[in-house]
Amino acid sequence: MTIRTLRDHGQHYRPRMACLKKVEAFVVEMQDPKSGVKASDQKLNITSIPHVITGQDILAWIVTKMKVTTEEAQAFGTMLVAYGYIYPLQNHRKLVLVADSTLYRFQTPYFWPVQKWPAEDIDYAIYLAKRNIRKKGMLEPYEQEHYNNLHKWMNYKWDFIVMQATEQYKASKERKKPDRVVLDCQERAYWIVHRPPRRTHSGMDYGLDRLIDPNAEENIFLTQALMRSAVKSSVSLTAFVKYVTTHHTHDPLLTNPVPSNPWITDNDEFWQLNMRNVDIPTKLSVERWALSFWELISDQRGRADFKLFLKKEHSGENMAFYEAAEEMRWGAATAIPEKSQFIFNTFLKPGAPRWINIDGRTMGLTVKGLDCPHRYVLDAAQTHIFLLMKKDTFYRYLKSPVYKDMQKKALVPAPHNFTDAQLEANAKNRNPGISPIVLWQQQEAEKAAAAVAARPIDVKAMVATNKLDRK
Repeated sequence: MTIRTLRDHGQHYRPRMACLKKVEAFVVEMQDPKSGVKASDQKLNITSIPHVITGQDILAWIVTKMKVTTEEAQAFGTMLVAYGYIYPLQNHRKLVLVADSTLYRFQTPYFWPVQKWPAEDIDYAIYLAKRNIRKKGMLEPYEQEHYNNLHKWMNYKWDFIVMQATEQYKASKERKKPDRVVLDCQERAYWIVHRPPRRTHSGMDYGLDRLIDPNAEENIFLTQALMRSAVKSSVSLTAFVKYVTTHHTHDPLLTNPVPSNPWITDNDEFWQLNMRNVDIPTKLSVERWALSFWELISDQRGRADFKLFLKKEHSGENMAFYEAAEEMRWGAATAIPEKSQFIFNTFLKPGAPRWINIDGRTMGLTVKGLDCPHRYVLDAAQTHIFLLMKKDTFYRYLKSPVYKDMQKKALVPAPHNFTDAQLEANAKNRNPGISPIVLWQQQEAEKAAAAVAARPIDVKAMVATNKLDRK
């Protein structure tokens, strides 16, 4: 295996599942006692750690074994560190190969990314709780932040998490001190890779299952970027002036918000009227929906109204597919294979319950790309559906009774005229904002309800249930 082989598999030497077996064999060869990287026992503080290697020895071995330049060997070694095959003993947050006397160790195969163990939040919470017990509450700032967030999110089962962490801590106390230090370093290196601190580059951010098929003849996204034409500055400025002219009544910096600016008057009625899940929106919000299709679907209340119109037209599968593609693009990397299979079975497979109508070429590219799913595999189909709704369905929605009824029901709040005494009273009686965690829980509940509503109906099961009820 050469560096060129790895380079052909993706940008920045990102390995694919087809290549990871070779990387695994290469790492095993590096650990060979006779022909591998020279390892020795080193003291870390006052504890002797076995099988420790240095960065310069790793680099020299890669150069000799692969017959490549120092720069290529450095890039390949950094890839091994970034993906967790090798981890630093001292500076855990620096996931690069430093070609000096910096100490490293080989990660145990149990934690290799080729195993594809899902990095679950509950496992991370148990690890942080155990580390909190060991360090007596002295966690690093980023660990403390994650610990507090997980404590809030998993408060209902935190007793179980602490119990598991305590049992693991007691079991580790029975091991010898060098073994305890090694195991702690291995766990910490695993979570540094899978839950990196802020502003820390993580190789796993690219993932193992969401890359473009290396056997494809061309990269469609690169081709589209190269074909994109440049725009003259005069055209850009004209479009910018047009945009500002159209949107200036909706910009709180250019036009006073109605009923009042909450940052000045300390009255939160403006925020209450423009919340995501409000029953009846304001007239200004409804007017903004008509500016463009993007404005409509960017507003959660407008998207819900648009879905109601699609349901009446029996074309709700278009918006459902668009939202599923968005969830796959911005969701967790571990859920990509499952989501891609769900999208294929629901929207793309011949005879699917919510089959979408796209052209044959786009359908062929999308289905072929799902053999090696990644975040952007649905871009072509999603763009096709977006343009279909933008050019056709959106204008029919603006002329429909659904939109006209919403225009009639929309609220027109009266502007506030607070006196100085009332402003002082507002400042003293200022209401606390809604917790972001509560908003996140509401969004998750809405998504779950929407997923249940969008699930295809099994008529046979319903008939069988009705028969049982009658009996």
